Amino acid sequence: MASNSVTKMAAFTILCQWLCLILLMLSRAEGSDKVNITFLESAVARGAVCLDGSPPAYQHDKGFGDGVDKWLIHIQGGGWCESTESCLLYVNKTNGVGSSKLMNKLRFSGIYSSKQTSNPGFYNWNRVVMRYCDGASFTGDVEKVDPATNLHYRGARIFTVIMEELLAQGLNNASSALLTGCSSGGLAAILYCDKFRAMLPATSQVKCAPDAGYFVHVRDISGKHHFQMFFTKIVKLHNSKINLPSSCTSKMKPGLCFYPQFILPEIKTPVFVINSAYDSYQVQNILAPEEADKHDLWSACKLNTTSCTGTQLLRLYDFRVDFLRALRSGMGKFNSTMRGMFINSCYSHCQTGTQSNYLGAPASKLDNKAIAEVLSDWFYERNTTQLIDHQYILPRQC
Repeated sequence: MASNSVTKMAAFTILCQWLCLILLMLSRAEGSDKVNITFLESAVARGAVCLDGSPPAYQHDKGFGDGVDKWLIHIQGGGWCESTESCLLYVNKTNGVGSSKLMNKLRFSGIYSSKQTSNPGFYNWNRVVMRYCDGASFTGDVEKVDPATNLHYRGARIFTVIMEELLAQGLNNASSALLTGCSSGGLAAILYCDKFRAMLPATSQVKCAPDAGYFVHVRDISGKHHFQMFFTKIVKLHNSKINLPSSCTSKMKPGLCFYPQFILPEIKTPVFVINSAYDSYQVQNILAPEEADKHDLWSACKLNTTSCTGTQLLRLYDFRVDFLRALRSGMGKFNSTMRGMFINSCYSHCQTGTQSNYLGAPASKLDNKAIAEVLSDWFYERNTTQLIDHQYILPRQC
């Protein structure tokens, strides 16, 4: 029964991430629509492949003006798969998160936009989207391939070959570089932050900015940690332990090392956390997962928080408190130069790729400043503010 519940969770994860991807692709921002996908056919011989064995891929919109030697690398999100069955679902879905054969071009909007009015801090940088197709935040590396399914768990190799490709294209001479990512890609941006820093010249200004990647280890509505089992199975299936920070795996179970609160304190590179205290994915899967909601009392509330009862709103507020506590635990004693943050109350998941959230909708702003403004100020060290929404303590529709 537990296995079935976790598999259902994985299927729900795919649905949620697919909906996020649709929103990203449909966003009618000012950014460039026509950024081609580059498929790394040469990576196949090295075993650096998607779940189905197809080549990895990325999209690169080249920098211009004074941004030609500056790079923004964004790791696409796409959820996770924790079992053979759920990984096969990834391969067969049409959103391309398990196979490059099914990938469509992502529209470059928000933080990827080439328009200064849409993306004031990074519009003329080299902007790269590392396409997601491994199901484990680019951490897996299993040599053996199951002949019955042809599934490959090689995410760590994908990260390596794409980085090598970009380094050869000029990233190795970057004056500035920012590693970002959304959701499971945001988690990858945290996990790879110090490794990314080590790949670049010591003279480069290098920072990381995960978006909706700060997944918290807190109790769900049943008082248990059901989501922890999900992470544990992912790590085991993909052999992720070998690519997780040893500073964490030496102290606790590897599955816990997918939670940023346990790994961020050891990261030496500056990190700016972009998240909602009411992240919709975390509310749906960490706070009120199906197996914790035996009587299906939370379905309407999870779909739209205006449908929540008073009791449910109080529990959501408690989750906000738990989230902020876990966030502060991960931030440790670092100052705001090393650890910036933008924590609003939007009931949403991933905000930097959507123009209205990144630089637009008043509901997503803090101190009347958009994510785009605060992030660029932090990167260029014009202002090192750590912003948390204390005005709206219940979830907002943004």
